[in-house]
Amino acid sequence: MKPIWIVDDDQSIRFVLEKALLRENLPTRSFTNPQDVLSALAEDNEEMGPQVLVSDIRMPGGSGLDLLDKIKKRLPGLPVIIMTAFSDLDSAVSAFQGGAFEYLPKPFDLPKAVELIRRAVEESQREEVAEERMAASPEMLGQAPAMQDVFRAIGRLSQSNVTVMITGESGSGKELVARALHKHSPRANGPFVAINTAAIPKDLLESELFGHERGAFTGAQTMRRGRFEQADGGTLFLDEIGDMPFDLQTRLLRVLSDGHFYRVGGHSAVKSNVRVIAATHQNLEQRVREGVFREDLFHRLNVIRLRLPALRERREDVPMLTRHFLVQSAKQLDVEPKRISEAALQRLAGFDFPGNVRQLENVCHWLTVMAPAQVVDEKDLPPEVLALPVVAAQSSAVVAAPAASPPVTVPSPVLVPGTSSEHDLAAAGPLAPDAVAIGTSNHPAATGVAAAAPAAAGFADAVDADRPLNAALEAPSTGWERDLQQEAKSLLDAGREDVWDVLSRRFESSLIVTALACTKGRRIEAAHKLGIGRNTITRKIQELDLE
Repeated sequence: MKPIWIVDDDQSIRFVLEKALLRENLPTRSFTNPQDVLSALAEDNEEMGPQVLVSDIRMPGGSGLDLLDKIKKRLPGLPVIIMTAFSDLDSAVSAFQGGAFEYLPKPFDLPKAVELIRRAVEESQREEVAEERMAASPEMLGQAPAMQDVFRAIGRLSQSNVTVMITGESGSGKELVARALHKHSPRANGPFVAINTAAIPKDLLESELFGHERGAFTGAQTMRRGRFEQADGGTLFLDEIGDMPFDLQTRLLRVLSDGHFYRVGGHSAVKSNVRVIAATHQNLEQRVREGVFREDLFHRLNVIRLRLPALRERREDVPMLTRHFLVQSAKQLDVEPKRISEAALQRLAGFDFPGNVRQLENVCHWLTVMAPAQVVDEKDLPPEVLALPVVAAQSSAVVAAPAASPPVTVPSPVLVPGTSSEHDLAAAGPLAPDAVAIGTSNHPAATGVAAAAPAAAGFADAVDADRPLNAALEAPSTGWERDLQQEAKSLLDAGREDVWDVLSRRFESSLIVTALACTKGRRIEAAHKLGIGRNTITRKIQELDLE
């Protein structure tokens, strides 16, 4: 990991922070004035630069606020923490628009200072991972007609600032699409800020979105910018918008209407120029009918709807995605990439993947660690894949139906008008080529945006009914697999009906506890090592009672 750079002319401050951070296995590099920092940045390449910069305000040879301004021009994504005496707080707050991550008032409590720096490190690492994934690999992979339609839709939306609603099942890649829309938009040089509205407690979400003033509530020692201010000039991605509390929906509607909002505890309106991209796996029309989502907000967000297909709707992409994720996993673990047999690929392509692309990525991480040989065979696949019947997978979007009915074609819907539900559109038949797909708000920027075919009624799975239920037990197993099978057999023989839940919880608990032990309790780092998201590991810790 890159070091934490500490800038302060007070030797005692540098010494205390250095020792405290080294105890946390966080490397440091210290400077006595801003000029030495700028010289070091000029000499070092970006890989040798800081992970986080912690700087005092008043130092001989330059101001920490001037340093902040120059750093942000060169490294806009670098978290900068400003140390300030209470007498300097007003000047520090006035420079908050310059992009400081947070303030550290002097004299500070050392454990709180370390915790603040660790939060900045985690934010920096999260952004680095996202940038590396975007730079080192294609934004998205897919040769299936459904994904080609998604790519075409992104291209048509590339020069537009129109609001987009992305729908699709969990794990289908909605944030990837949002990042691609931002990258290819006129706002590409601005920030991309993402927030999962379902992952933040209701009483904190308002402050996260809109920021707060100093003294707005207990613990608000400084003014803090919210995500709308952080995304000024760029794109704000609101994930899982369907879970936003009802009272906050009113505030969001106001911002979308005129671009103005108030920080929590504030009395002056703040103006923010932000493009909003929202995403949800829920049926928002149904949420509106249930009275838990505002209809006017729904129409404001639903200017253009882009639907992502589930992985089972594009099975022909599974082999390519599998090979890609195996290479990515090997790079992360610094090992030789595993190869995979055709039989194993066919088995994976026949799996429904309820967790979609994210689940396939996790399977590839699992195979990189757990598969005993360099070539992954069918018997090496995870138990959840082997335990289910095989679904016939073909290289096109046609999936075989039972013999009594003809094959059912899986169409590839992408953009659908916001005026109708997806169910209604599925029954209405395909849209005309290059039709303009706009919602109830006939946004001028949406003109010329083409729509692809709408959603289909679904598809039928062909199941090999003659396959023995214990086929997964016929292949030789490793020691831990034998233990797992024996325990499963004992529970089944005992008449238990919760075997899947019991063993799944033990497996997931063991993985998470082991990863947290390796990272000394650091959840984001543990999530990276496991190949899962930050929100996923937080949710699992709660579900599995691992707190």
